[in-house]
Order: sequence, then structure tokens, then C-alpha cells
Amino acid sequence: MQTYKKCTLLKIYPTIFQLLSLDKDAYPVTGFIWVHWIGANLTRHELKENESQTAVDFIQSANSWISVQGNQQSIELSSCYGGMTPPDKSHTYELHIYALDKILDLKNGFFLNELYESMEGHILDEAILKGIYEK
Repeated sequence: MQTYKKCTLLKIYPTIFQLLSLDKDAYPVTGFIWVHWIGANLTRHELKENESQTAVDFIQSANSWISVQGNQQSIELSSCYGGMTPPDKSHTYELHIYALDKILDLKNGFFLNELYESMEGHILDEAILKGIYEK
């Protein structure tokens, strides 16, 4: 999978998108890949800064702030973007974009495994954008 595809993915598919913001470098510290944000059933091609706090036209998963390492924040507070705070060193963050052929039957506060199960057989295309967040 090539990262340059991200630029054209949103232009090619007039469809439903799922966005995942993941930190795989968190694994040695937390014991799992940290989920910063998952937005599902997006039907528009633009998100504004901090819109995960206010938008109602798509659904959002519980992020990793719900975990013990995230101080067990409530599912309501954890169902939006949870910012980058690498505890040990600079981390590479990944934004996964999936173009789907259907709206997923999920509710706010869903979990990552539920997203993958719902997307199975419905992925038209995907792309990954990576960036390093300095400690």
C-alpha cells in the first residue's frame, strides 16, 4: 500500500469513509496499539480542526483513553479524537483511510474490532498517511 494514494482516494470515490488514527509505537509502553480516533460513516470529504468534538453527521469509536493506561476515561469522553502524547520518545502516527460501499451498522462508542468486522467484504480502497510526532 502506497501513501501517495491518499491524495486521490477522496476524489475517486464518492462514497463512505472510515478514518483511523493509530500509534503503533505505543505498543512497548502500553502493550497495545493506541487508538487516537476512529470516525466512521463519513460521507463528506473534509473535516475541520476539532470537529470530532462537535460533528453529528458521522459516528466515532471509543479511543484508547478508555483503557487503564488512559485513566479509564468514560466512553462518552473517549468517543472523539484523543490527542497525541507520546510518553517515551517520538512516535510515528498513522491515519488509515478506507473507502467503503455501504454505511456501517455501528453506534457511537464502538470498538476497533467491531469496525474491522463490519468493514469486511465492503472495502473499495484504502490508504495510509504516516507522520512523526516529536516528543
